[in-house]
Amino acid sequence: MADKHHETPMLDELENGPWPSFISGIKRLRDTHDSDRIRGMANSLLGQLEHSYETRKGYWKGGTVSVFGYGGGIIPRFSEVGHAFQESKEFHTLRVQPPAGNMYTTDMLRQLADSWEKHGSGLVTFHGQTGNIMFIGTNTEGTQHFFDEINDYGWDLGGAGPCVRTGMSCVGAARCEMSCANEQVIHRKLLNNFTDDVHRPALPYKFKFKVSGCPNDCQNAIERSDFAIIGTWRDEMQIDQGEVKNFIEAKGRQYIIDNVISRCPTNCISLNDDDTITVDDHNCVRCMHCLNVMPKALHPGNDKGVTILIGGKRTLKIGDLMGTVVVPFMKLETEEDYERITEMGEEIIDFWAENGLEHERCGEMIERIGLVNFLEGIGIDPDPNMVASPRQSSYVRMDGWDEEAEKWFQRMQEQKAAS
Repeated sequence: MADKHHETPMLDELENGPWPSFISGIKRLRDTHDSDRIRGMANSLLGQLEHSYETRKGYWKGGTVSVFGYGGGIIPRFSEVGHAFQESKEFHTLRVQPPAGNMYTTDMLRQLADSWEKHGSGLVTFHGQTGNIMFIGTNTEGTQHFFDEINDYGWDLGGAGPCVRTGMSCVGAARCEMSCANEQVIHRKLLNNFTDDVHRPALPYKFKFKVSGCPNDCQNAIERSDFAIIGTWRDEMQIDQGEVKNFIEAKGRQYIIDNVISRCPTNCISLNDDDTITVDDHNCVRCMHCLNVMPKALHPGNDKGVTILIGGKRTLKIGDLMGTVVVPFMKLETEEDYERITEMGEEIIDFWAENGLEHERCGEMIERIGLVNFLEGIGIDPDPNMVASPRQSSYVRMDGWDEEAEKWFQRMQEQKAAS
């Protein structure tokens, strides 16, 4: 039976206000769960967290915990004040890979929850920042038992440490009319190819694949992954002028002007006098705003494929980086097309593993060695679409160079004479 409840006056404050609190969830486990073991773990966890708030210090330290045959997938947590909070002195987290598109059945979820309550704390996050299902809180012995049980019915650990991390894909074509690619097939083929690199860390740092089926990028792939695959199209946007007129009739012309026309970043969409819309597709940058506001009237084109961007990440050594376009457009229609993506991933990971510094992301390596050297290393020819920032190009036009140099020299002479 769990000891007397730890007093938590500071944590209690987090339950005030209109928003749900994680403290309430842990208290429910402490107060109402059938298992004495889980109630005790929750009570001990709350006690240590209150102590951390009081002292303004963290008391979790790392270590090494793994399951047989794997080098990653588990975040070890050992308490430095375990003598005072015995039941949570080991509180390891297991990362489990979700299905492509995060598609579950209720039977799957109940099966996972039952296994976790048998071997862990009952705390689960769907999903962590990594995209994994985060099973939070078990001891070293429970780690192996839980993994063996869920592995028997089809689940696997995700990435942790310097390895290929868990891939992520949006729900895509299964639910979304904006989808321009088969996200789940891409995800599955990448997963099958890089599974060994997920489980056995051997890279300079982490490497992430993320798949978004359209430029809305619901997976934040451009910002959060080293290898971003974004669905797109290269022909004209599809326009249903009848639905445009219905939308205008329901909302009014001024609404369209204020919320669609004037918000186009390149001013490529216009509203005609006869309540139809015209799009200058050559200047469209696929920001998706107009399609999101008028989903019945506007749709992606028919010539669909993917854009591949490399090097996105959050702050580490040199700050946040957005992915840089490396493949402006690729059709995905045959088995060979999908193989090209996995082969490109292998080329990039091999080059980065050989040339990256320790604890250096792929995008940081590109910043250090230059995009030209990176492209040469992975065997891709430079392309004017390879821009780091929208509407900008790093290429310099050489025509008229001599005339511009003469103008600069003349200005220098005039300034010298005036001084």
